[in-house]
Amino acid sequence: MARQTPDITLPDLSGKRAVVTGASDGIGLGIAARLAAAGAEVVLPVRNPAKGENALAAIRRQAPGAEVSLRPLDLSSLDSVAALGDSLAGEGLPIHLLVNNAGVMTPPDRQTTADGFELQFGTNHLGHFALVGRLLPLLRAGQARVTSQISVSADRNAINWDDLNWERSYDGMKAYSQSKIAFGLFGLELDRRSRAEGWGITSNLSHPGVAPTSLLAARPELGRAKDTAGVRLIRFLSARGIIVGTVESAKLPALYAAVSPDSRGGALYGPKGPGHMGGPPAEQKLYSRLTSTEEARRVWEVSEELTSVRFADRADR
Repeated sequence: MARQTPDITLPDLSGKRAVVTGASDGIGLGIAARLAAAGAEVVLPVRNPAKGENALAAIRRQAPGAEVSLRPLDLSSLDSVAALGDSLAGEGLPIHLLVNNAGVMTPPDRQTTADGFELQFGTNHLGHFALVGRLLPLLRAGQARVTSQISVSADRNAINWDDLNWERSYDGMKAYSQSKIAFGLFGLELDRRSRAEGWGITSNLSHPGVAPTSLLAARPELGRAKDTAGVRLIRFLSARGIIVGTVESAKLPALYAAVSPDSRGGALYGPKGPGHMGGPPAEQKLYSRLTSTEEARRVWEVSEELTSVRFADRADR
């Protein structure tokens, strides 16, 4: 019997501008395609132009007449983030939806960003932190909802405050967890500060569960020449409908968090199946690593210092 894939209905998004990072393939491409099919004008900031063009073609096949476009972005470079912010600010159009979906996972050896940060912390968290800060005036103008994609890995390990860039020792999975914990704390703090300062932005979190995406697949640019044993197992389980989700189901929590009238700021959305690894989307209890407002404040302040992007300087532009 064919496996039944859960789905959700999106509202009409005509007249809305959406920005989706990491949308050149996988979950991000699926998110962007669904937003475009619902009528949104979707901007895809991508690092690889060829993959971006393929993504545009795929979206237009699924949603003929979709209004989609590319912009260059490398989240591992703060200069690239600043350039995208300047480009979108120059266009002067409010942003109504921002889905921070892009990410890298567990390079076998420690790598760094263009700015010298450990690659996962610098890309998954600091790059997105700087992007939201650069886009703050446009997000305020659009009374935007910002959805930040974390991971089940944010429910384990901790922030390595004594060595944020993993210079003294490197553990790929612990560094990945750190990047997603920091990113989750930022997303929650953004919602709190928006309410306190009257920014008009709603910020929440999503996670895709466990699905056979490209995160653990062969990534030569990360020093991973072949698929990991983990992704091979996930593919096996997914194809047989055992516990984990599919690429189709994995995109639903972010979509639900971003556009459902029933989702709210300061909440986490993920699959509601066993272990929150697969199934339809629903709100779930915040991970214990994400509940400390003091940790969230600390992440915010350190991130402003490291990126030189200060939200207060941009809030009234």
